[in-house]
Amino acid sequence: MSGQENSAADNLAELKAKAKAEPIASFLNMHLIELSPGYARIAMKLSPEYQNFNGLVFGGIVMAVADQAFAYASNSLAYPSIASQFNIHFIAGAGKDDELTAEGRVVKSGRRAGLSEMTVTNQEGKLIAKATGTTIPVGSSR
Repeated sequence: MSGQENSAADNLAELKAKAKAEPIASFLNMHLIELSPGYARIAMKLSPEYQNFNGLVFGGIVMAVADQAFAYASNSLAYPSIASQFNIHFIAGAGKDDELTAEGRVVKSGRRAGLSEMTVTNQEGKLIAKATGTTIPVGSSR
C-alpha cells in the first residue's frame, strides 16, 4: 500500500471511530451510513421540532446534513480540513417526517484547497437541495 493509500485508510478508520461519539450528529440524529475515499453518505430522520414558524423544515437542518456529508467526504482525503465556503440551493421543501440522505463527493482534493458537491434527497429520492463547498487542509493531526 502506498503512503497516500495508507493515509486515506487511516483517515477513514479515524473518522469512522469519531462518528460514533460526535456530539452534533447525536444531537441532530444524523448517522454516517457510508464512507469511502472522497465520498460520504449521511442519513437524518426529521422530527416536528425541526419546523420553523411557517411550519416548514428549517433550512439550517437541511444544510446541517449536507454539511455533515461534506465534512466526512473532504476529511476522508485530507485530514484535517476545514470549510472555507459552503453554498446551498434549496430545491424543494422537506417534510417534517422525512428521512433525509445527504451524499458528499469530493471533486478536487489539493494541497491548498478542496472542492466538494453535495445532494440531499428524501426517502422517495426527491431532490431537496444541492450544495458545493470548499475546504482548506490544515495539516496532519498525526
